[in-house]
Amino acid sequence: MAWLSRILAPVAFSPRCRGATQYAEALACHFHSELILLHVVAPPVALCAAPEAMAYSTAAELTAERVEQRKIELGTYSGGQCTDIPLTQEVVEGDPAREIVDYARDREVDLIVMATHGYGPFRRFLLGSVTAKVLHDAGCPVWTGPHLEDAPSYETIGFRSIVCAIDLAKGSGAVLEWAGRFAREYGAELAIVHVLPESLVQWGGVYFDPEWRSQAAATARGQIVRLQEELQTAGEVLIEIGDAPVEVSDVASRRKADLLVIGRGRESGLLGRLRANAYAILRESPCPVVTI
Repeated sequence: MAWLSRILAPVAFSPRCRGATQYAEALACHFHSELILLHVVAPPVALCAAPEAMAYSTAAELTAERVEQRKIELGTYSGGQCTDIPLTQEVVEGDPAREIVDYARDREVDLIVMATHGYGPFRRFLLGSVTAKVLHDAGCPVWTGPHLEDAPSYETIGFRSIVCAIDLAKGSGAVLEWAGRFAREYGAELAIVHVLPESLVQWGGVYFDPEWRSQAAATARGQIVRLQEELQTAGEVLIEIGDAPVEVSDVASRRKADLLVIGRGRESGLLGRLRANAYAILRESPCPVVTI
């Protein structure tokens, strides 16, 4: 069975969603995966507020009409560039985030590919509520990013430079393993970045001994090298100091990364599932991001 044997691409019929679908199809072709295009029709409570609802006697009739309409649209949505992969197209009714997460779990999906749905000048501050909930609840990796509407053409999608950011907390091994495997699949260069806090340099205007900073960097580098040896994953190790989202984004920009891989946690609870910097890194990233 292929590593990424089943890829789910939620479809919201937006430009960003179109770009995400291009990535999903390119990945499905490379890995010979089943590609699932899923559209979720909002429940009647939400739909009844729409002007077109006035033409229907019941919310159920409106929902049924919407479902049939979306099935037709979804049937012509895929680019169809890769014809030798299994393609599944489904329309369901319910809460979008919950349906996406449940579908991914029930179908044992290996990767969800979706847009952030951040808009215009507010991109740095907003993450669509559906994407946020999926990132929080999904049990599989999620591929997203704020620039997916600028996705390259299907034929030119490729991966030559991968950046993996790890915090050396529990779960870092899984993040590095995923990044390393993906890099090997595409023959891409892998860079592993770890960011030390600015407090190692100065605190309240007081600057600390540079030797202390060097020792902290050496300790972090040693941990990463041991993790690499354990996972048999090659890649340049970069130790940066500063604000994690800024430094990680800067490394991705300098290396012209095609993909950034980060962790979002596996433990239950808000803080466990969403590491402190995951959202900020995602919003600042110059390239698509996979959260593990």
